[in-house]
Amino acid sequence: MSRTVVIDPVTRIEGHAKISIFLDDAGEVSDARFHVVEYRGFEKFCEGRPFTEMAGITARICGICPVSHLLASAKTGDKILAVKIPPAAEKLRRMMNLAQITQSHALSFFHLSSPDFLLGWDSDPAQRNIFGLIAANPDLARAGIRLRQFGQTVIEKLGARKIHAAWTVPGGVRSPLSPEGRQWIVDRLPEAFETANLALGLFKGMLDEQLKSEIDIFGEFPTLYMGLVGPNGEWEHYDGKLRFTDSQGNIVADGLSEDDYHAFLGEAVEPWSYLKFPYYQPLGYPDGIYRVGPLARLNVCDRIGTEGADRELQELRDLAGGVPTSSFLYHYARLIEILACLEKIQELVDDPDVLSSRCRAHGGVNQLNAVGVSEAPRGTLFHHYQVDENGLLEKVNLIIATGQNNLAMNKTVAQIAKHYIHGSDIPEGLLNRVEAGIRCYDPCLSCSTHAAGQMPLHLQLVAADGRLLDEVYR
Repeated sequence: MSRTVVIDPVTRIEGHAKISIFLDDAGEVSDARFHVVEYRGFEKFCEGRPFTEMAGITARICGICPVSHLLASAKTGDKILAVKIPPAAEKLRRMMNLAQITQSHALSFFHLSSPDFLLGWDSDPAQRNIFGLIAANPDLARAGIRLRQFGQTVIEKLGARKIHAAWTVPGGVRSPLSPEGRQWIVDRLPEAFETANLALGLFKGMLDEQLKSEIDIFGEFPTLYMGLVGPNGEWEHYDGKLRFTDSQGNIVADGLSEDDYHAFLGEAVEPWSYLKFPYYQPLGYPDGIYRVGPLARLNVCDRIGTEGADRELQELRDLAGGVPTSSFLYHYARLIEILACLEKIQELVDDPDVLSSRCRAHGGVNQLNAVGVSEAPRGTLFHHYQVDENGLLEKVNLIIATGQNNLAMNKTVAQIAKHYIHGSDIPEGLLNRVEAGIRCYDPCLSCSTHAAGQMPLHLQLVAADGRLLDEVYR
């Protein structure tokens, strides 16, 4: 008899979601779906607001990655003003984004995912969390907490607040880094480097033995990859052009501008999720599946451009025998990016421009249509605004990194479920592995669900004894 196994809620992610696993009459998995069941609606209720308010408003989408929306929104505002921001403003924005990537990746690895690696997939779920990690390995847990604190405090030193700093604005930033803030960063960098290298050594050691099979099972399939690259193909997180590569490392499209995203990105919808399904338009839906985020950024770039991170990137590519295609290696990619961020913060903190007060350009409404792009911790983020002559928003479109990974996340949970689940007896540890397939992508669901329109609805009428009397789908 066929049946459906539901994991609700999916734990240790940001936001609300569930997974449905569909079993056939023989108890084998026929399909699995990742349902995003929350709706935010920022695209609609921002209409009518001045575009100058958008950086502050869209930062409130998420408390984990507000900097990502600050930057994408401010870059869109730069284009509406048609101004070139001062060099100091770009460097300061870059520093804040590097700090944001550091703190978010630290949260993902140490708090949300490492309990699976360090405590075991089948360990007691009541203990398989950050508190269990603190009990089992207090030094490592403390180091992870302090690494995240480092990133958050750099954000605070720049923007006066750790969360929702109203600092990045159209035209630049409000203020430079203070000499005291600069010295704090210099003093704390050695500890941050130590933790990043500790985590890299620990995870690489587990990949050799303990986690070797997960590489082949957790989202191992060919897709395209998309991300920003610099003018010489180097790793980029703030500016640059968009590049698509395939699973063999071939460049599929290069030098793409965010202004033309409609030409290469499509957005499909399904009746069972609030989350849109972006795809690479030339290949159609769903064949145009692509991935964004840490692993994608490392796959699309030729090199990172810092000594330590480039060395680790080469080790990752050697491990994979070329292009790393397993979504499980997102965890590895995050650690490499933390190291890259720390090295780039170290370079920037010695640049005199970060103390310069010339960090904002001013202008009026000179463009009525603009697209801004930046790399959020979870991948490429687009903000598209259309305004009237007074700068009031007429239309908003947000293409979020988590949404762009939606096709891949669904394929990942189906692959894991089909590998592990056979028959009616399904231990909790196997369901945890299915959940962990989603945690590879570190999704931010609060960021990702904004489109308005005819949204799906599933209503069930259940009797007091638990019998399903009727159900209606919209």
